[in-house]
Amino acid sequence: MAILERCGLAGKANRAAASLTLLDRKRLELARALASGPAALLLDEVAGGLTEHECEALIALIRDVKRSGVSIVWIEHVVHALIASIDRLLVLHNGAFIAGGDPHAVIANPQVAEIYMGIEADA
Repeated sequence: MAILERCGLAGKANRAAASLTLLDRKRLELARALASGPAALLLDEVAGGLTEHECEALIALIRDVKRSGVSIVWIEHVVHALIASIDRLLVLHNGAFIAGGDPHAVIANPQVAEIYMGIEADA
């Protein structure tokens, strides 16, 4: 019950998962993963499909999990969600490493900008 509370689901504990909103289903998936007491958590596209407000709520929960000492590996295309909550960003393209380090520096990398944001790099 404490994990449901932490994830904002205590008041919905007896509802069927299918009746939950998309954000609450994503919170439920996090709660299920946290119930095992992981040292590390792999998140794959958890911000996809959420509104800006919902994304902010999810980011707050992920930050809380991170502060509790759980390491997080997060694969995501919603870049602003990542930037708001990570310490280090690694960018891959077709399985090859492109850039890594401080999230703001990585996003400013011309190759990253060209591949992922469609901004042509200066020659």
